[in-house]
Amino acid sequence: MSRLLFVALLAISLGCVAPSSSNHLPAGLAVDLGPGVNLNERFFDQVRALIKRRLQEKGLAKPEQPELAMPLVDDDAVALQNQRSYDNVPLPAASVPTPVLVENWPTEQHSFGQVTAVAVDPQGSPVVFHRAERYWDVNTFNESNIYYLIEYGPIKENTIYVLDAKTGAIKSGWGSNMFYMPHGLTIDLHGNYWITDVAMHQAFKFKPFSNKPLLTIGKRFRPGSSVKHLCKPTSIAVATTGEFFIADGYCNSRILKFNAAGKLLRTIPQPPEFLSLQVPHAITLLEHLDLLCIADRENMRVVCPKAGLISSHGEGEPAATIQEPDLGRVFGVASFGDIVFAVNGPTSMLPVRGFTIDPRSETIIGHWGEFKNPHSMAVSVNGSALYVTEIGTNHQTNRVWKYVLA
Repeated sequence: MSRLLFVALLAISLGCVAPSSSNHLPAGLAVDLGPGVNLNERFFDQVRALIKRRLQEKGLAKPEQPELAMPLVDDDAVALQNQRSYDNVPLPAASVPTPVLVENWPTEQHSFGQVTAVAVDPQGSPVVFHRAERYWDVNTFNESNIYYLIEYGPIKENTIYVLDAKTGAIKSGWGSNMFYMPHGLTIDLHGNYWITDVAMHQAFKFKPFSNKPLLTIGKRFRPGSSVKHLCKPTSIAVATTGEFFIADGYCNSRILKFNAAGKLLRTIPQPPEFLSLQVPHAITLLEHLDLLCIADRENMRVVCPKAGLISSHGEGEPAATIQEPDLGRVFGVASFGDIVFAVNGPTSMLPVRGFTIDPRSETIIGHWGEFKNPHSMAVSVNGSALYVTEIGTNHQTNRVWKYVLA
């Protein structure tokens, strides 16, 4: 009886879809309504075909489309797509470390000049780069970015000091009679020192305590915008692959990527890449995400284009951008894991402080610290400590702060 009811309802539904002159089952349907009520498969196929045809006549169904072949993709493209979808997942709050100030560190007062950079060596010791008695003011460079004070020679005292991580006491120092206007310092996993000098318009790679560089980029005291010149370079980031990036800096507002031997591989930005930088003041690598994050100072933002360490896919695509009203002019960036820490400098009425940034969701997820004129920052290799330097006009304002990441 239930099957008879089904056939009746089916016929009624066909009558509702079809015009009144065609509200019957078509001839040829194999229907046996005898005692066994045998409805074979051919009947249902014909009913389905009839319903489809009537719906198409009424404009209620889309005509069949030819089956499209799926595009072929290589493994790198699939990996990149998976990576991008992973990038957009925000970090859980419990996994984000919070910088907590270490009070009364260092335990003894230092008489540093302007502390323009801090790095952390593989042993966990913070290392500062300072200008001693030199100051950068309106009389330091001419309109062509030529350093005015070459005749005074390099800074005579040590410009690099290795500090004790627990007390902040000076353990050792070097770098006398080598640099004119220190700016950036990075220490790689092998303990090599990567240094920028804005007066010399050069970037260097040194073995620690050596006065002869292993590698030099740029022409001594000759600013320029060609691929062989730098102009007031600010910062260096070094990958575990040996590739390195130079932020070229105050004049050229570009990033240069080199292989381990110093051969230029890429310029950021480059056509058709749409990324306008204004004083890239500091850079840091997030190798897991294949991102290079830039303190784009005068644009008041942090931008993170693809670094191209894992794959060239994604190079030139729009960069992850963190730009919020309270960020201000960003002077320093440092990273650990998938997190970027940043500090801003004096900007109108905005508070001068630290920021915790998630580049995957392009958001600021935390605020910390209180500063007057911060200039650089660094995170220890094991992620236990963060250091921030400030520059000023005397030894009380030229200092280093230590935070633990809890």
